Amino acid sequence: MLDAPLPHRTSELPRPPMTARERTQLEAFLVLRRNPLELWGPAAYREEILRGRFLGREQIMINAPDAIRHVLVANHENYGRNIGTVRVLQPVLGTGLFLAEGEAWRHHRRTMAPALAPRTMPILARHVVLATEEAEVALGRAAGGRPVDLLRHMQNLALTIAGRSMFSLEMAAFGDELRAMLLRYALAYARPGFLDLLLPGSVRSPLDVGRAAFRKEWLRFIDRLIDARERQAERAPADRPRDLFDLLAAARDPETGAGFDRAQLRDEVATLIIAGHETTAATLFWACYAAARLPEHQERIAQEAAALDLSPENASAALKRLPYTRAHLDETLRLYPPAFLIVREAIGPDTIGGRRIAPGTVVSVSPWVLHRHRRRWRNPDAFDPTRFLPGAPAPERFAYMPFGAGPRVCIGAQFALTEATLVLARLLRAFRIEPFGSGTVVPRGFVTTQPDRPIRFLLSRRAH
Repeated sequence: MLDAPLPHRTSELPRPPMTARERTQLEAFLVLRRNPLELWGPAAYREEILRGRFLGREQIMINAPDAIRHVLVANHENYGRNIGTVRVLQPVLGTGLFLAEGEAWRHHRRTMAPALAPRTMPILARHVVLATEEAEVALGRAAGGRPVDLLRHMQNLALTIAGRSMFSLEMAAFGDELRAMLLRYALAYARPGFLDLLLPGSVRSPLDVGRAAFRKEWLRFIDRLIDARERQAERAPADRPRDLFDLLAAARDPETGAGFDRAQLRDEVATLIIAGHETTAATLFWACYAAARLPEHQERIAQEAAALDLSPENASAALKRLPYTRAHLDETLRLYPPAFLIVREAIGPDTIGGRRIAPGTVVSVSPWVLHRHRRRWRNPDAFDPTRFLPGAPAPERFAYMPFGAGPRVCIGAQFALTEATLVLARLLRAFRIEPFGSGTVVPRGFVTTQPDRPIRFLLSRRAH
C-alpha cells in the first residue's frame, strides 16, 4: 500500500551525518568511498585552514577567501589536477576543456568561449522552453495521482535541452543508453580505489584497466552520436540556424588559428553533454526537493511565474523578472553545489595563509563545506533564498562558488542558470509538488551531489 504524502516545513534540509571523532586512515578511505560529504567534521565548518595527512600525502583544506583566490586565481598555474581526479574523469571526459592543462587548456577555452557567450542566451532560452513544454505534458501523463521520479524526469529534460541547443539533435534515441552507461561507470569506476590514490599517474591501477575498456566503448558511443548529427546536418536546409556543434567544428583559436581535430571534438562533445545535463539535472532536482519540503517558497515562485509570459519567444526577456525563482536556485546551489569538491596538487613550493606548501601537497576547496561555513554565512544550514534577492548584501567574494572560480570557472555557468531558472518557473507554475512517503533523502557525493536513493513526489495541476 502506498504511503500518504507528508508535509515538511522545516527550513533546514537534510544533510549527511557528521562526526567530531578523528577517523583512522582506513575509516577515512571507507567514508570517501561511501559518501565524501561525510568526510568533514565540525572543525571543517569553523576553521579557515585545516592541515592533515592522508595515505602519506600532505593535505590542506582552505576556507579563507583570500587563500582560495590565491590557489584558484593568483597562482593557479602552480596547482594542477591531482591524479585521483584525472583517473576518475579522464575515461569519460578525455582531454577536453575540463581536464586540459596549460596551453592545451587555453586553446580549448579560447575556442569554445564565443559559443557560450551571453549573446547566445536568447537562442538557448528558446530551446529550453520548447523542451520544458514537452516535459510538462509528459509529467502530467506520468503523474495522474501516482508518485513521480523527478530526478529521472529532470535528467531526461536536461539531456533533451543539451542535445537540441548544442547539437540540434534529438536525444531520445541515445538517452537510455547514455544514462545506462554513465550509471554503470559511476557504480564501478567513479569512486577512487586505494591504489588510485597511491600509485603515480604513469602506473595503471586495477580500476584503470576497467576504465580503459569503458573508454573504448564510450568513444564508440560518442562517435555514433556525432555521425548521427552530421547525417542530420547533410539533410537540413542550407539556411538552418547554426548550433554549438557547428561553432565548435568551425571554431579557430584566435591566437593560433588551430581548430579541433576529430579526437578533440569528440572529447568536447562528451564534456558538453555530461556537464551540460548532469549538473543541471541535479540542481533542478534539489530545487524541486526544497520547494516540496518548503511550500511557502514554492508558492512564491508559482505566483511570480504566473504573472509572466514564459513562451519560447519571450523566455529570454522574462528572465530578469524572475528574481525569486533565481534566488531559490542560488540558495539551492549554495546548499547543494553540484561540484562539491575541487582538488589541486601543488606543482612547486608556495605559501598559503602564512603556511608553507611543499610540492606534491594536495590542496582542496569544498564548495559543500565553504557554503555552510560558520564564518561565512548566517544560519548556514537554513534554506533562505532572501540571501540572494536584489538588494541583499552580496556573498563574500570566493565564499560562494557553485561554478568554481578563476580562469577555470565553468564556461557554461550562464547557460546552466538560464536553463534552471526557466525550467523551475515553468514547472512550479504548472504543478504543485509534494513530497511522497515518510523517508528522507540524504545528499551523496557521487561525481556530483546526488540523492542517496530514488525519491518520488506527487504532482498536481495548478488551476489557471
